[in-house]
Amino acid sequence: MQKVFITGMTGLLGARVLIDLLESGFPVKALLRRRGDFQGFVHPNLELIVGDLFSDIEAHLAGIEVFIHIAAETRQNKIKYSDYHEVNVEATKRLLSSCIQSGVKRFIYVSTANTLGYGSITQPGNEDAVMREPYLSSYYAKSKSEAENFVRAHNDRIETVIIHPTFIIGANEHKSSSVGIIAMGMNRRMVFCPPGGKNFVNVADVSKGILNSIHMARSGESYLLANGNLSYLSFFKILNAAGRQKPIILKLPASVLMVLGSLGDVLRKMGMETNLSSVNMKILCIHNYYSNAKSIRELNMHYQPVRVGIEEAVHYFRSKA
Repeated sequence: MQKVFITGMTGLLGARVLIDLLESGFPVKALLRRRGDFQGFVHPNLELIVGDLFSDIEAHLAGIEVFIHIAAETRQNKIKYSDYHEVNVEATKRLLSSCIQSGVKRFIYVSTANTLGYGSITQPGNEDAVMREPYLSSYYAKSKSEAENFVRAHNDRIETVIIHPTFIIGANEHKSSSVGIIAMGMNRRMVFCPPGGKNFVNVADVSKGILNSIHMARSGESYLLANGNLSYLSFFKILNAAGRQKPIILKLPASVLMVLGSLGDVLRKMGMETNLSSVNMKILCIHNYYSNAKSIRELNMHYQPVRVGIEEAVHYFRSKA
């Protein structure tokens, strides 16, 4: 069985990938910033490496055949591109270079669907679609795209695969950026609903796609791991059914969101970190839809209904309330 090294093991996706790797029999080394950050299980095939993304890990890469890089700066409240560039670009460059020097066979880079062009419900975006606004103006998406370009440029020296998950839903929501949308709709008398929509995918499916990419993905290729294209209104209706609640859903017009975004822009110029910005509000107004046809065809993916991931997230959210 191939030996695997992963980053991002304490996040929603990384935690699930770690479990699935171990249950599938892979020997795993996992990078951990602080040993106290992991209160999980002990496993004979798991070795924890304490350090950060800029630590010298080459000594730990001996015998490693597959490197899965999941860790990233995903928070949407950062106000400078450098806040994302250091972690998402420079750390990726350093890790990839270390893998090349150490003879690692395959580098799997977990990026985001936002670096690919989204589409409509009838013509969803795919792996060939070019990145579009408002993501061209998103510091997070731009940093992930820059890292992707670096990874692709080295495909002649190491096998590279780029994974593009859409919006990940599942348990352990406190460890993911999706906690916001769950919190927006849970245990409230009134839910404010943006006018746009996005593609949602279960964390279990994304993990399965990453594991399948170890053996099935073609080197140099990109793969969207996507599932249900839903308007935010449809998402909140499913969430309400899962939570057995009946709040009033108030649809927010794009004009209101753009006013909030302009306010956020002013606060950011004053140095305040906030999720409010014109870019982030524009993202809530578009229909951010994608196709999973390539992953089904080449990675043998079978996706669960989005409802399953929402129900798992609701259950976990309430268990921690």
